[in-house]
Amino acid sequence: MRPPATVAPGDEGRAETALAHVSSALWRIRELLELLTFKLETEQVLVAAGRTRWLGRATHEVELVLEEIRHAELRRSIELGDVSEALGLDPDCSLRDLAAAAPPPWDDVLTDHREALLTATTEISSLAESNRELLDTGYRALQEALGLVSPAREASTYTADGATSPQTTRRLFDQST
Repeated sequence: MRPPATVAPGDEGRAETALAHVSSALWRIRELLELLTFKLETEQVLVAAGRTRWLGRATHEVELVLEEIRHAELRRSIELGDVSEALGLDPDCSLRDLAAAAPPPWDDVLTDHREALLTATTEISSLAESNRELLDTGYRALQEALGLVSPAREASTYTADGATSPQTTRRLFDQST
């Protein structure tokens, strides 16, 4: 059981308004995270299909969405300051703490936002890691292909983790013949 919300008498309306603004800011962040997921999936499809022509543009679009998320986070932070003051919480409180102190129905609304944000963050992290792996694999394949085209490069071997590294063994040649 959580402690009751500590809203000062006469501040109920202010707290309601502040909670509505926080919820609105969280909705905006959720929308942007969904857009980021789409952009990362688009980038992944381009890389997997070898369609590098549009990769630069796709990456730029990801960067634009990340910038919008930064702005939305700033707005959320400002709104959180107002609601934390109205509820008597620390301005740096977590969303979990805010949900625990919020009166109904805001407690459930904020809990739903938190769960959705955690799910989106996990999915985005997974997509970003997958994209990095795909790009790294493509880069290694390109390096190997370039090695076949320009034979002046030193041959490579594979390390235990599958990455290529220059061959470090010495070769002995019999120069007596």
